[in-house]
Amino acid sequence: MRGLAEQLENLGSLHQVIIPDMWQQQAVTALREGKDVVVHAPTGAGKTLIFEHWSNQGKNRGQAIYTVPTRALANDKLAEWRARGWDVGISTGDLSENLDAPVIVATLETQKSRLIRGEGPSLLVIDEYQMLGDEDRGLNYEIAMAMAPQHTQLLLLSGSVANPQDVVKWLKRLGRDAVHIRTDFRPVPLDELHANSLSYHVPSQIRNYWPRLVAKVLAEDLGPLLIFAPRRQAAESMAGELARFLPTPNPLMLSQEQRMIVGENLGRMLKSRIAYHHSGLSYAARAGVIEPLAKAGQLRVVVATMGLAAGINFSLRSVALAGESYRRDNIEQQIKPDEILQMFGRAGRRGLDETGYVIVTANGIRLLEAHPAHLSRGGLVDWNALLGLMGAAADNEIDPFHEAVRVQERLFTTKPIALGIEESLKHPDVPCHLHTDAERARHVGKRLRQILNSQHEWQDFPDLREVRLGEIFIQSRSGQSDDVERGAVELVSKSEADPAGAAEVRDEGVPRDSAPTQPRFVLHPVLSASHAIEKVGFGHMTVLEETEAGKIHGRSVTVADRLHDGRLIITKWIRRMINWTSRQAPEEIWESKLVPLIERKMAEAKTPVVRFKKLAHKIVAEVSLAEQTMRAPVDRHGVALFKPIERDVLPHDCSVCSLVPICRALSTSTGTALLWRRLKLINEEGKPTTRGRIVSFFQQGDGLAIAAALEDETYPLDELVYDLANLDA
Repeated sequence: MRGLAEQLENLGSLHQVIIPDMWQQQAVTALREGKDVVVHAPTGAGKTLIFEHWSNQGKNRGQAIYTVPTRALANDKLAEWRARGWDVGISTGDLSENLDAPVIVATLETQKSRLIRGEGPSLLVIDEYQMLGDEDRGLNYEIAMAMAPQHTQLLLLSGSVANPQDVVKWLKRLGRDAVHIRTDFRPVPLDELHANSLSYHVPSQIRNYWPRLVAKVLAEDLGPLLIFAPRRQAAESMAGELARFLPTPNPLMLSQEQRMIVGENLGRMLKSRIAYHHSGLSYAARAGVIEPLAKAGQLRVVVATMGLAAGINFSLRSVALAGESYRRDNIEQQIKPDEILQMFGRAGRRGLDETGYVIVTANGIRLLEAHPAHLSRGGLVDWNALLGLMGAAADNEIDPFHEAVRVQERLFTTKPIALGIEESLKHPDVPCHLHTDAERARHVGKRLRQILNSQHEWQDFPDLREVRLGEIFIQSRSGQSDDVERGAVELVSKSEADPAGAAEVRDEGVPRDSAPTQPRFVLHPVLSASHAIEKVGFGHMTVLEETEAGKIHGRSVTVADRLHDGRLIITKWIRRMINWTSRQAPEEIWESKLVPLIERKMAEAKTPVVRFKKLAHKIVAEVSLAEQTMRAPVDRHGVALFKPIERDVLPHDCSVCSLVPICRALSTSTGTALLWRRLKLINEEGKPTTRGRIVSFFQQGDGLAIAAALEDETYPLDELVYDLANLDA
């Protein structure tokens, strides 16, 4: 019997073994064959499992460095793998420990100098490699990946990149044997629910939008709920508001240690099973209390900040967005589609939920707006690192500029390094009187935007105004029927062209920078073009009348269902609109009472009823959209136009200059050699000066400030040390 019990216990342990999916097995096989692997898989699909299987529970041959975007995630991975008995170290800038371990979790910036020196590990894992396109940190990611030595294999993981094949091509251009592994399978599928569709009746004592919405979500068994707020203060205030208004039938009991870690305010919220989560919290509060409680299903609501979305290491059943933008570096930024994808990807807990839910809130952000972003690099270069590489080349008697070009050619998008004054010196006399390549390139790139107005005249693009749809017109080819595709226009002969210089006409079939042309069109009411008003109003699109100008469209909405005994079932939204308490009504009171009420309310909503139609089983109202408004440009003749034909024209001085093609080909970036020589970072041969070498050890402009301070002999050393400490802080 004892032997049987041991066998049963061993069989039970098999249930804990995770069998990798086919795509995960393919990735592990490719790594073991010595290839670089670029993986595209949705959030929660199990990308990390590839590394765990490759590493054989942390017993891999050679060192592996697993990099993540945030310090919080690095600490999470460290704790998770150490709990399994792995020998793991960590390097995050503020924490450096056990760096000889077979597995190191790190932020990529801490590994950049090592990779540049050619001292890379056996495997470098870059989790969330879409950071390559980040405005602030992308340069570090790019130079680290570009300069990683050939003996270091790369494993790139993400679910937010639309063009991973381009990254594979890049790696192959660097001489690497790279493959792309892709899966679109999501273990927990996502479903979308509009907040207005939640029908649970909320008690009147629960006030304000978010408490009432969350109450409905929890009552519909859609919790726990993860809400993304724009910033820290919003997250804290929303969590506090939810804790005040939502009843707590089953309070959470915290230990004394947990209460000491989170403090009194957050402790009260946690008692209500509600928490906020942002980077301002201590690591102990986030990773030691909030995240474990969330993963254990002990919290009903977590309000997190959008800026820390990439650093969240847990999922909840439902996700909602409480804003359309967030603040980054004191600038308000719209949420990007890949950021929406990452946040919505936190809906649905693997092994707990059959479906994850995206709650569409008042901002209207939907699941279809979440999609991977096309990864590309900007025109910036990690100049500090480039200075360091040029200095090393000079020490080895290699031409520094040659080395700079070699490094530049290894970047994600190749752009040659230019000094920035070559063409200007060849052509000194120009109408714009600008003397550097960058200035000329920027000037010729300033296009003047014009529209073709209602009288076939080109004019500057006017300001947008709020205009009634009944007063807006759409341009279409002469004789074209309604619903004409925008841009289907006839072009007059070249002799009729506008003489104001080369233009770019934004229309289908018309190439940019072609000879200036003037399209011919006729005007139709925008209400005759169903594609132009497809997002206006609600209900089904219908034709209200046929005129010489075309079919005028409106909307058809059901207002009542007809029963066989003559009674009417008034639709819910109509009852609410006219404040009609009874669900049913006899058909004989339709004309006398209901019709006037509905007509008055619909007119107040700027969707007046044109007619009612009694069908076999229902009554529908056909409503006009003419009173609805839309932002549209109004030309100099007072005519509002829907997406009018546009063109871009050159500045006046460029239109009379023969150097336009040359100036267009110039880089808008400030000339490297000129800027560095002005700053005394390099000499004429490109060899970095002492100042340039100091700058190369730092990021952004900090190095230049430090170099200038060191050169000032009147700067007291104790003050310099104090100011350096403040600068670092």
